[in-house]
Amino acid sequence: MRNYLIALVAVGLVCFFSPAFSQEDDLLSLLEEEETTDYVTASFKTNRVINLHSLESTSAGVLDIKISHRFGTLNRGAYELFGLDNATIRIGGDYGITDQLTVGIGRSSFEKTYDGFVKYKFLRQSTGKKVMPISAALFASAAIKSLKWQNPDRENYFSSRLYYSYQLIVGRKFSESFSLQLSPTLVHRNLVRTKDESHDVYALAAAGRIKLSKRVAANAEYIYVFDNQLAPGYRNSLSLGFDIETGGHVFQLHFTNSTSMIEKGVVTETSGKWGNGDIHFGFNVSRVFTVKR
Repeated sequence: MRNYLIALVAVGLVCFFSPAFSQEDDLLSLLEEEETTDYVTASFKTNRVINLHSLESTSAGVLDIKISHRFGTLNRGAYELFGLDNATIRIGGDYGITDQLTVGIGRSSFEKTYDGFVKYKFLRQSTGKKVMPISAALFASAAIKSLKWQNPDRENYFSSRLYYSYQLIVGRKFSESFSLQLSPTLVHRNLVRTKDESHDVYALAAAGRIKLSKRVAANAEYIYVFDNQLAPGYRNSLSLGFDIETGGHVFQLHFTNSTSMIEKGVVTETSGKWGNGDIHFGFNVSRVFTVKR
């Protein structure tokens, strides 16, 4: 009789808890099936392609110190070690206020220029619950050329030193190995050299990245200026290079016909001609520091 009662109680407990276990299993199943949003990352290795800003932003609380060099042109020959005897440099820092909002400042030896920028990524490529096929960012910068006045005796205005650049950066990471972006661009110059030059210069920039290995990628960028707005002697910018990632550093080695390393110079003041060997070898070094977690 005792064994019979124990068996009866056991059967009752199983019957009582079975619906609860079944409901728990159903709940876990629903949670597992709930769709999440997966955001695409690492379209480019840094927030620069070569000269151009990329789709990427600096993460919140991270300071990205950048040192950029452009040596002299290769056609200067062996006497100047194919341009290595000469160099221009830019030192700057980019800081992520949020994961989508980046600000930065820098100083270039070329034309002794100070620059600052703000970039806001308002669309993020994603899959899953929220599908977004592209990433997009707005970029704005200002630059101050601090060279001494060519004619200090005449009336000179501080506003004549100012330049402004605006870009809409739109792109997509098509696969783990390939990313592409387009950047409609406007550069405004308060002062131009002649009355035939336009204060506003419109251009379209294109840039791409091909991943070669886990730590190496090839980059290319081209900036086309519309409607013959370039002054005589200036050309469209073309740059080719490689990214090499080594832990906290990213080394960018490249060849470009642009001496300047900021938008107003790259878009409107590129004078080198690839066919004549007016090509600068250069590099960017990026080192990130977590300032605020």
